[in-house]
Amino acid sequence: MIRFLLLTTLLSTPAMADEIWVTNEMDDSVSVIDTTTLEVIAIYPTGERPRGITTSRDGSLLYICASDSDAVQVMDPTSGAVLHELPSGEDPEQFVLAPDDRLLYIANEDDAITTVVDTRTRKIVTQIDVGVEPEGMAISPDGRVQVTTSETTNMAHWIDTETHEIIANTLVDPRPRYAEFSPDGAQLWVSAEIGGTVSVFEAATQSELGKISFAIKGVQPEKLQPVGIRFSPDGARVFVALGPANHIAVIDAATLQVERYILVGRRVWQMAISPDQTRLFTTNGVSGDVTVIDLKTLEPIKTIKVGRYPWGVTARKTD
Repeated sequence: MIRFLLLTTLLSTPAMADEIWVTNEMDDSVSVIDTTTLEVIAIYPTGERPRGITTSRDGSLLYICASDSDAVQVMDPTSGAVLHELPSGEDPEQFVLAPDDRLLYIANEDDAITTVVDTRTRKIVTQIDVGVEPEGMAISPDGRVQVTTSETTNMAHWIDTETHEIIANTLVDPRPRYAEFSPDGAQLWVSAEIGGTVSVFEAATQSELGKISFAIKGVQPEKLQPVGIRFSPDGARVFVALGPANHIAVIDAATLQVERYILVGRRVWQMAISPDQTRLFTTNGVSGDVTVIDLKTLEPIKTIKVGRYPWGVTARKTD
């Protein structure tokens, strides 16, 4: 099967192979990686400065934050065609999709709001005032609580998804960039890029359970800037991308202790786990590539060149 693309033409593997989708911030494109061959099989054009990306639960739709186009684009992953755009507010950077695929929660950094969009009616449901420069977005597995982090206010804002009201505000260290609930929904983890820490909260009470710091021999402390967070499929480990430190931290979720560090590409941003749960894929912005890590051995097994400044990443199961 050959896909003829606007940006390039690449030989594709069988259509049923699972995929990793990567946004290339400076190329206005997404790269598609086959999880079997670990090769780029397609590149599709997007709006300006794509960053956040996610899939619908059945893998039939891709949602892409085209930040400088002030839009969320909805893409057909089988053809790469943009089907339509959703109203997103200004400068959408990250978002999170509700477990039922209905509502999309979008961080609008310039306006200090969270925009809630109905993906079916394609209309804005509401806009929620949050702190200054919202970015990190998470939603509990049961869909009842959505969390927005604000970079300048240094808070995590806990939002009731039924009432769309803030039910709690919790302080974190400077410049929170990412938030992630544990698979069982019992905890929320928030990374603080400038603070150099990850805060762990009990979700039921919004109380802090602990705080994790990082240290790598030979790496200057100011380069230890945690951003993306990803839980292992069984929830036993947590992977944290450390930005310009060029490493992934592997954390024991029970003890909150760092087990080891994995060297990846330059300025690692975000991560995704393959649908078969055997590999971790990291986006490395400055080196323009993706590092593939074997989850059994915790060793890098391949580097895949993508576009300029890869930022967001999501996994898509195709069958």
